[in-house]
Amino acid sequence: MKIILFLTLMIMMINFLLIILLNLISKKSFADREKSSPFECGFDPKNPARLPFSLQFFLIAVIFLIFDVEITLLFPLIMTLNISSMLNYTFITIFFIIILISGLFHEWKQGALDWAY
Repeated sequence: MKIILFLTLMIMMINFLLIILLNLISKKSFADREKSSPFECGFDPKNPARLPFSLQFFLIAVIFLIFDVEITLLFPLIMTLNISSMLNYTFITIFFIIILISGLFHEWKQGALDWAY
């Protein structure tokens, strides 16, 4: 048992050292004005290449992911309905839905669901 632990630690250390070594070796990039500017047929760019990112789109995507994962968490509750007691199932389901509703209420109060600026 001790030899397996020792070998595991040695493999982890070797992997860690290889990752650090490869990161140090592979950082060879030459950034100059020509390479970092966008290509527009030889003309100077008219607009900046990196426009500011709207935080509203990011918040909407995160909220979508949260409530999309909620569906995958509700599905096992439906599948275990036959094998669990009705009282436990009811408490777990109500607790889960209360957590989701409180999260939705929190997002609403924080202003993440305001569509107009």
